[in-house]
Amino acid sequence: MPRVVAERADSLAPLAEVFRRYGYEGASLALIGKATGLGKGSLYHFFPGGKDEMLSAVLAEIEVWFERHIFAPLESEAAAGQASEAMFDAVSDYFRSGRRVCLMGTLALGEGRDRFALAIARYFARWIEALANALRREGSGEEEALLLAEETVAGIQGAIVLARALDQPAVFERALAQWRERLRRPDPV
Repeated sequence: MPRVVAERADSLAPLAEVFRRYGYEGASLALIGKATGLGKGSLYHFFPGGKDEMLSAVLAEIEVWFERHIFAPLESEAAAGQASEAMFDAVSDYFRSGRRVCLMGTLALGEGRDRFALAIARYFARWIEALANALRREGSGEEEALLLAEETVAGIQGAIVLARALDQPAVFERALAQWRERLRRPDPV
């Protein structure tokens, strides 16, 4: 049974899944219509800018979620160790324990990369900087914190790809556990 979409916001979750599954290039209006239950007229009513506007709205929604659940907590004055622990929990939930593709990663590797380069770069840079800030509060030096944050985000993203490629979500959870443990012990990078 198709989803009932009464307003633009209702279409964002199914749109995100279409873009995750097919990438920007493969997300046809037919696939989008099937996922949202909307015809072309309704899609263009909600998104007059077409597929670009649809994906921009999805990316904005992702940015809001990550700001609320990942970035802001990492940068809050709360104990940095607790913030990084909470980050791993939120990441596991968001990526459904390795069963959900990272849309930003998918876009970064596809033809949509140039079209959405600013949003993609902002997402990854913001995550790295927020985590580096938490690591600095835990006592890491400036460069050490930045390098460890880069390695952690890269490790998480790589684990998503590997878990999906092998169809083994446990790979993702094991990698998260390793990175979680790595951040608990602030050895030099």
